[in-house]
Amino acid sequence: MTITMTRFYLSHRKTAFSLMAVTAVKFLTFVGVLIMSSVTSNVQANRIDTIRPDAPSLAAYGDHDIGVRTLTLVDPGRVDVLNTQRGAQAAIYDRSLTVEVWYPALLASGQLRGGEYRAITRNPEIIATLAGQAVRDAAPDKRKGAFPLVVISHGYPGNRYLMSHLGENLASKGFVVVSIDHADSTYDDMQAFSSTLYNRPLDQRFVIESMAQLSSDTRSFLAGMLNANNTGVVGYSMGGYGLVNNLGGGYSDAVVPSPMAPPNDLLALHGTGNPEFKDNLDSRIKAGFAIAPWGMGQGVWREQDLAGIEVPTFYLAGDADTVSGYENGVRAIYQAAVNSDRYLLTYKNAGHNAGAPNPLPREILDSATGEGADHYTDPVWDNVRMNNVMDHFATAYFNYHLKGDASMLEFLDVYPDGAEATYSVKDGVPGEAHNYWPGFEEGSAVGLKLEKLERGQR
Repeated sequence: MTITMTRFYLSHRKTAFSLMAVTAVKFLTFVGVLIMSSVTSNVQANRIDTIRPDAPSLAAYGDHDIGVRTLTLVDPGRVDVLNTQRGAQAAIYDRSLTVEVWYPALLASGQLRGGEYRAITRNPEIIATLAGQAVRDAAPDKRKGAFPLVVISHGYPGNRYLMSHLGENLASKGFVVVSIDHADSTYDDMQAFSSTLYNRPLDQRFVIESMAQLSSDTRSFLAGMLNANNTGVVGYSMGGYGLVNNLGGGYSDAVVPSPMAPPNDLLALHGTGNPEFKDNLDSRIKAGFAIAPWGMGQGVWREQDLAGIEVPTFYLAGDADTVSGYENGVRAIYQAAVNSDRYLLTYKNAGHNAGAPNPLPREILDSATGEGADHYTDPVWDNVRMNNVMDHFATAYFNYHLKGDASMLEFLDVYPDGAEATYSVKDGVPGEAHNYWPGFEEGSAVGLKLEKLERGQR
């Protein structure tokens, strides 16, 4: 009896374990499906290549397939602002910058567009999975010779993926695009502001030179791929601060010794009062695209400083920007840069995040606190809509200035206020009164204003 009961017990326990194992497998499979569904959902939600039905025409991706690679560039002998003491000799170090490079690619037979990015977010504890059209490490397409170069410079803080929508978009249209992780200024390594104030213009110039060298290096995948003599720079917020300087807007002498500036008057290197300032600039920059450039309201520039800008520039801003300012901020820069041809695109009622940031990552939205969400959003405007409009105008502007495509002026020289423009089209034929923005559907230019000033105009 004891033996029988023991056998029954062992048999029953074995069956129970089997049932438990099956149940566990089913449960884990279920959990796995949920996790995969969540990941898939986040990837689909975090697309950087979404083109809305009402997007302006030039927002659409171009004909080139896109490759993407991550590089590390090292600038030896840079002043180490963070370790330089007031009154002491400047500390020197090798400054390392991680960059993302998008380029026209030649995909293998059967290879499809598409890939993912693992991006640190404004909440550094959260990693987002972004999805786009670029293919990691794809072969470069060298059949059409060298492409113009576009450099993307983020804000404080930010990272190289913040404007990835623009990086991919321009690469699909025949540009090589490099986006910088500015050390001491990214989400996960943000340091004292003084480092960003000093390093931002230098980082932009260093990356241009590095890309030029890679294009001349027969061992590099970028050999012969780009023409750095034909460069555009996109700068958002602190990236715009550095860009305005590199366009010729030397910093005010008064800001050099200010409490926020780096020690020992290091900022004088970028100042109007430096007799070598102009000689230090990179003449390969042929066009600037300044998004909410920071600094005017903080006394970084005077009107006479901005008169030093001679490079054509497209400014973009929200007129409710409380970070960089509008009337006394971005618009004031636009008006004072009297020795350059320039445009100002205004998103009415938009704040500091107008145009630039990629849409809010689902991982932040799904987090317990939602910390960092306001970094990607605007109270009035939809992010994808803002991205589409910005990509449209960046396409027109860089095609005109870096490729010499005069047909792009049609999209730039428009009736200034989109809300007041007249849409008059019948059977596909514009009427005499039609002056609506080319590429925009009826009603879709409302909320936008695009102004133009030529050299000498204020």
